[in-house]
Amino acid sequence: MHVHRTHRAKIRNHSQVERMLDLHAWSASKLWNVANYHSRQVWEDTGEIPDDADLKTELKTHPKYKGLHSQSSQRVLEELAEAFTSWYGKRKSDSRANPPGYRKRNYYDDEGNRVHDEHPRSTVTWKQKGIRDDEKHNRVRLSKGANHKDHPRDWEYILVEYETRPEVTIENIQQVRAVYDTAKERWELHLVCKHDVETPDAPGTETAGIDLGICNFAAVAYSTEEADLYPGNRLKQDGYYFPKEIATCDDSGGERATRLHRKWSERRTHFFHALAKHIVERCIEKEVGRINIGKLNGVREDENGESKNWGKHGNLDLHGWAFDRFTNILEYKAKFEGIEMETVPERDTSKTCSVCGTEDEGQRVERGLYVCDEHDAAFNADVNGAENIRLDLNESNSESSASLAGDRSTGWLAQPGVYLYDLSYGFQPQAEVVDCKS
Repeated sequence: MHVHRTHRAKIRNHSQVERMLDLHAWSASKLWNVANYHSRQVWEDTGEIPDDADLKTELKTHPKYKGLHSQSSQRVLEELAEAFTSWYGKRKSDSRANPPGYRKRNYYDDEGNRVHDEHPRSTVTWKQKGIRDDEKHNRVRLSKGANHKDHPRDWEYILVEYETRPEVTIENIQQVRAVYDTAKERWELHLVCKHDVETPDAPGTETAGIDLGICNFAAVAYSTEEADLYPGNRLKQDGYYFPKEIATCDDSGGERATRLHRKWSERRTHFFHALAKHIVERCIEKEVGRINIGKLNGVREDENGESKNWGKHGNLDLHGWAFDRFTNILEYKAKFEGIEMETVPERDTSKTCSVCGTEDEGQRVERGLYVCDEHDAAFNADVNGAENIRLDLNESNSESSASLAGDRSTGWLAQPGVYLYDLSYGFQPQAEVVDCKS
């Protein structure tokens, strides 16, 4: 099995490569600004946002494109297109949403006059064609942009010597990112490596179902008639706090705004990793060999391609999600433990009773409550959806039919275990968290 891991590395010859990394980082900011201006002009003229393919076609002959290796320039344009796509989806539901800002910083003299503009040090990404690695000597050659070759016979690469933790093995480098640490005022490398690992045997043959939602970020149902809920309160709190703080920044592309964006991203990533780790650990306990997770394609749009209106706070929650990102993290951690993961359609899973199979949209009477009149039972709506995803009711298979036809308990559907997120300790049972705070 192939897995990708990112390793952080200290640059040993920092004084020798700092200036050249600065130049490439400033080039990345300049290209971002050129592409940003072009995208805004297209938006004003046509009402459409150019995608990354359009940007690459339009700007590949621009002088700023040659400030980086071609694949590095392409990555800058891809990031900008992703940022515009995110804004495009938010703009109708969130009045605070702004298009991606320009990357620049303004400096002022003692009298308050602007002296000059300086571009911040953007992260620069090199892909495989721009990398030549010397793993034996812990060195990597990063291709220069054409604009930074001072002489035709000048070196065509930046030779960076790096140092990682002793237990880290660097091999099969797929991508290198140069990231500037503003706190330490120095560069570091993020090395993305492909590792070959032996796939372990599955912990068992049972199946778990996962339903992703707004109030509860994840609901998990197990074959053992047990369920877990993972509220997304911490994630939602960050989704309210950080946009407000960023909106107070004078420059949306400035240092403070960039720092807030980075901190928000780091906290969200930490949440996703902690959640995925906890779910996989629980699956191992329950001898799960397969995870079914609801397929969320189109959750942001209705049948006409327009953004769904989930209410003011619902829209903020929904558009702040990184569905694919969490799913990828979970799949990676699950595979590492020999657990297979499949996406299954969510069609009708929220309005079908997982106990008797009765389908009625009116049975979900509230966001968190599902009531089945057929057998006079009420249980958690998210857990009901997770159980239907586990059964994969859209597939005609004997396991699903047998499960619905059998005599099944409903108590666990109404009283799932609840795990709350703590920044220091990860996910803990709600009862233990409450006891600690009382």
